Amino acid sequence: MALSIYLNFQGNTEEVLQAYAKIFKLPEPKITRFKDLKPMPGMTMPEELLNQVAHSELEICGDLVMFSDVFPGMPLIAGNNMSIMIGISDEAEIRRLYEALSEGGKVEMPLMETEWSPCYGSLVDKFGIGWQFNLC
Repeated sequence: MALSIYLNFQGNTEEVLQAYAKIFKLPEPKITRFKDLKPMPGMTMPEELLNQVAHSELEICGDLVMFSDVFPGMPLIAGNNMSIMIGISDEAEIRRLYEALSEGGKVEMPLMETEWSPCYGSLVDKFGIGWQFNLC
């Protein structure tokens, strides 16, 4: 059994994928677009959805993170009820990732020593995704 993160966006998933692939030094992501899906009986795809991302995935820090655009008109509510935790033992890499993901975003807690970690911090990136960083 595996637990994975699935992130949804409203039309900018490809931009998110490209940014995260660059930040985490990953290969170009494989993207399945809505136009690539088999037709579903009785369902018509809106024209503006055809080139958007139906599914893609990146392996970030050894874990699978999946991505998709939502259907037009489908409400997408960004909130603080979820974040992605990166726990690694390389402080220089935590600092690099923190700086890269904070660009254009909002720092919630700068990297600092806490009771549970010699280097911990959190932010919301420019795409509205919350990230936590923990030096293990």
